[in-house]
Amino acid sequence: MARRNIFRITALIVVLGVCAGGTIAFRGAGRWLVREDVLGPADAIMVLSGSMPARAEEAARIFRMGYAREVWVSRPEGPAAMLAQMGIRYQGEEDYNREVLIHEGVPEADVRIVPNVIINTEQEVEEVASEMRREHMARVIIVTSPQHTRRVKALWRMLVGENPQAIVRGAPQDTFDADHWWRDTRDVYSVVREMMGLLNAWTGLRVRPHSG
Repeated sequence: MARRNIFRITALIVVLGVCAGGTIAFRGAGRWLVREDVLGPADAIMVLSGSMPARAEEAARIFRMGYAREVWVSRPEGPAAMLAQMGIRYQGEEDYNREVLIHEGVPEADVRIVPNVIINTEQEVEEVASEMRREHMARVIIVTSPQHTRRVKALWRMLVGENPQAIVRGAPQDTFDADHWWRDTRDVYSVVREMMGLLNAWTGLRVRPHSG
């Protein structure tokens, strides 16, 4: 009887430990996704697509601090071709980001939209690295949302390596609440998306982007 009670108590302790660990891991998932680098001088600042206008605002702030001489903006896929067939003019996200940068004090001549259309972060990383190598640049500051920083760093390490280098920064203007992410549907979606994206990166990018 005593041995059975010891077994039950041990099992209960294990279950409680697992539950406590799971709760801690669940609550800490948002904070775990945030992994920024220390700012340093770079050749350019890159604004990743999404979360307008927060990322462009932070890129402009970093530019005004003198860390780089120009700001790049990615060109995400959009419905421009389909809308053009209807006679509707489409202004892409890159245009709005460009306007935000100029509004926030970046000279128009120092804003550059990268040429190729991208679908996802993987392609953005490859596009930035390609442009840097073409321009013989050594370092870029990549501005994204805080919860996106860990995945950007993982993709850069996988697809680019250490040359050229990337400093990854999260835009504090983004409304993501890393400490209470489960309270907001947008934040929940962000955490799930980032976790799935990291899993895809860790397994060799087996899930490919849609083809349009």
